[in-house]
Amino acid sequence: MSVSETVDARGLSCPQPALLTRQALKRTSGKEVTVLVDTATQVQNCTRTAEQLGWQAVCEENEGTFRLRLRR
Repeated sequence: MSVSETVDARGLSCPQPALLTRQALKRTSGKEVTVLVDTATQVQNCTRTAEQLGWQAVCEENEGTFRLRLRR
């Protein structure tokens, strides 16, 4: 499955990552969006935003960066 868009929200404070995630999910025509964030709180907020729009989230952490893979 190809990624249609990547949102790099690292270094941004809440609620910016969730807002950027919402915008990306609404405008994408693909089936997957990747979101990069720094904190567990941002993971929770972006996951909740995605789920409200009918997307599923899978999170991976690597060296302090969380990668959310959002799929329809």
